[in-house]
Amino acid sequence: MIVLKTPKEIEIMREAGRLVARVLRVLEAEAAPGVTTADLDRLAERLITEAGAVPAFKGYRGFPATICTSINEQVVHGIPGPRVLRKGELLSIDVGVRYGGYYGDASVTFAVGGRADRRASRLMEAGKGALAAGIEKAVPGGRLSDISHAIQSFAEGRGFSVVRDYVGHGIGQAMHEDPQVPNYGPPGQGPLLKPGMVLAIEPMVNEGDYAVTCLKDGWTVVTVDRKRSVHYEHTVAVTEDGPLILTLP
Repeated sequence: MIVLKTPKEIEIMREAGRLVARVLRVLEAEAAPGVTTADLDRLAERLITEAGAVPAFKGYRGFPATICTSINEQVVHGIPGPRVLRKGELLSIDVGVRYGGYYGDASVTFAVGGRADRRASRLMEAGKGALAAGIEKAVPGGRLSDISHAIQSFAEGRGFSVVRDYVGHGIGQAMHEDPQVPNYGPPGQGPLLKPGMVLAIEPMVNEGDYAVTCLKDGWTVVTVDRKRSVHYEHTVAVTEDGPLILTLP
């Protein structure tokens, strides 16, 4: 069942989303060569709890950390630990919080040290553009798969692939609600988009093939061909005035 949110609920979710955005901004600034992913995780937990919120991921189905840190060929759900960041690596950070009884969720990918090779830069631009293309379709009267089709068309049109095995989702008083939001498929299918829907739209775009697998830790998802991947996400409300991105500073 898809739960429509009231304007008041959406405003609370915007507060949660703004916190997510602030945490991501600080983490990106701190993610320098020589820093460990565990360092970033501790910083994120402190920022979230000091703001009166709760880390959404920690303990969720047994996940052991506050944030997900996925490097290079790691697609999603990377577990922070002693891994030391190196200059030029692609780092995806996914942050979720629970604030005021509602969830916010967003992810960003960037090059550690601010320098990436040309192919990596193109991959990141494709991921950002695919997310923007999907968000643009989050309007009343459209169909859910319009978002999916826009994401796939943008990414594949630039020579990359979109992950099939992991998808976006509804979000609200639970972190994962209906509907699922695939990042691929034909347009004009699925539920009708209505004001009050809130969706976590999150394309995962691969440098090579879209096939992925999970490592033995039970969490970290990697590309089968071990080529790089990027992950961009925003929490977005469907409104009468168009898509409203809740996870902006």
